[in-house]
Amino acid sequence: MNYLRKLILFLCDALLLFAVAMLLAAFSTRYNLTDAVSRGQFAPHMLLLFVCTMSFQMLFRNYDSVWRYAESREYLSLLTASILGFAAYEVATRFIFHSDMIAFLLLTAIFSVWVLGMLGLRITYRVILAHQLYRRGNHRIPVSIVGAGAAGVQLLEELRNNPDSRYSVQCFFDDDPGKRGKRIHGVPVRGAVRDIPGKLASLKIQEILVAIPSTSETRRQEILRELSGLHIKVTVLPGTLELIRQKPIRAQLRDVQIEDLLGREPIQLNPAPVDAFLGGKTVLVTGGGGSIGSELCRQIVKHDPKRLVIVDIYENNAYDIQQELLYKYGGRLDLAVEIASVRDVERLQQLFARYHPDVVFHAAAHKHVPLMEQSPQEAVRNNVLGTLNLVRTADEYGVSKFIQISTDKAVNPTSVMGASKRLCEMILQSMKGRSTTDFAAVRFGNVLGSNGSVVPLFKRQIAAGGPITITDKRIIRYFMTIPEAAQLVLQAGAMARQNELYVLDMGRPVKILDLAENLIRLSGLTPYQDINIVETGLRPGEKLYEELLIASRDIEKTENDQIFIERQPAITPKELEEKLAVLYAALEKNDPSVIRGALHQVVPTFHEPEELNREQGREVHIPKQEPPAASPAKVLPFRRRAAH
Repeated sequence: MNYLRKLILFLCDALLLFAVAMLLAAFSTRYNLTDAVSRGQFAPHMLLLFVCTMSFQMLFRNYDSVWRYAESREYLSLLTASILGFAAYEVATRFIFHSDMIAFLLLTAIFSVWVLGMLGLRITYRVILAHQLYRRGNHRIPVSIVGAGAAGVQLLEELRNNPDSRYSVQCFFDDDPGKRGKRIHGVPVRGAVRDIPGKLASLKIQEILVAIPSTSETRRQEILRELSGLHIKVTVLPGTLELIRQKPIRAQLRDVQIEDLLGREPIQLNPAPVDAFLGGKTVLVTGGGGSIGSELCRQIVKHDPKRLVIVDIYENNAYDIQQELLYKYGGRLDLAVEIASVRDVERLQQLFARYHPDVVFHAAAHKHVPLMEQSPQEAVRNNVLGTLNLVRTADEYGVSKFIQISTDKAVNPTSVMGASKRLCEMILQSMKGRSTTDFAAVRFGNVLGSNGSVVPLFKRQIAAGGPITITDKRIIRYFMTIPEAAQLVLQAGAMARQNELYVLDMGRPVKILDLAENLIRLSGLTPYQDINIVETGLRPGEKLYEELLIASRDIEKTENDQIFIERQPAITPKELEEKLAVLYAALEKNDPSVIRGALHQVVPTFHEPEELNREQGREVHIPKQEPPAASPAKVLPFRRRAAH
């Protein structure tokens, strides 16, 4: 089919050349306008002209071009080949025919009309195709593109020329004043981004495509916030770094992720310290199949460890990350996967004796707050005693560094899970001066996209037609992405010293209600009309908001301005043993209320959530985003007041 297309175009150009030459020669002879070549020599001249001109067209590979997508370079190539072809004929005829030549005026006329004819043929072809696409476009979704730069124009061309495209581009919006009021490939630039709300209704746009990959993350977030209130679906072209993957531009369009609205730049950390930290080391990751653990494994292997050992009690998760890494790295990666529980001391001894890890990342834990409220004995056995087993084994086998994954819920905990993680931090603190191993904990907030996190839940609820459920409209949280969390852990591990607790400056907190409303809007729906938001009440152990991790006076900066060290009061081995004795005694009774009371006894900062939430309900505030006033009565479902 491709060969046939080339042949047809070649024959069209050749027939056009002969037709133009014959008509102009006859016209000039009839009216004696030029000294045309004698009739007996006209055929050889035409044969030579054909050979010269068509040879240069073939040499420039003009018949390999797909003219439906042609740009200025293809048309310039066509013109250049034509000029060189006629010039070659002019030189060759002087050697072959000597003085018997076609008059220069006639030759110029033939060249001009032939080139115009070839251009007209190709433009007609494109017009016919455009008309066909336009007729098909009547059934397409009318869209507008935000960004009339290179990416926006490229997106326009692909959406317009791709027969499988579902979109018909109606207009551009761009902040560049030099483009406003102009047309790009026939599509008008209607105005700046701020003009979209005023012009959208008259344009009958159903979706907005944001194609500004080179803009700053801050500006992108500002634009998305402006668009989020328009009750129209928004689709985003990824950033510049993602564009270099050479995927078709339409395939790279993605629905807006809630990460786009978090109000801060993604955290980028220097990989060099981690290269030195992990390169050539044997690294063991507990909970390596979980959300954080698996991302740790993905990033660890980028730093060329000698061996990676994944330990997890859940075989399905462990198998998934094993297959993913083997598929990507194959024989280049020395990978071991072990099914084991951190509760089993003998099994841990066996693994450490077999692999002798240099670095341990401890991500295995029970983390779901409401579930641990119902089963506090499991939180103590797995989180606290499991960490104790692992710490002692790491000390015994001379591990160089031990990094504990902690949480912001360990700050003034109101839940069993948070209290258990605070106890894990205390276990690491008790090892100060008693071990050659550097023990450190890394504390961060909620992780977007992790198992049980709020954003996937909201998306599922929107897909099901709603409602979205939130526990309390006043709740605010700090968020980070899974890759950011894993990077922080690795960076902290690289700089870790004896018994330090690392925390991250995660920027401004985010209201869960705002997340829910914006996600609905950016799905092209209207909150409280298309999708309702229902308040279900705080879950057991849940706070209204997590405390700022870097608000303490006992915070020190590190060489990385986004990572801080929090100084905690020292805990002696004797104090730890006394706390553990209280927990062991409570576990023997196997009574959840007794275990909860024991946690209050051994973790002085452990408060009941009702007490803390009463204070937080009066104090919670986000600059420029004041939350609604608390109401003693819950209304299901509720609507936000107009003042907010």
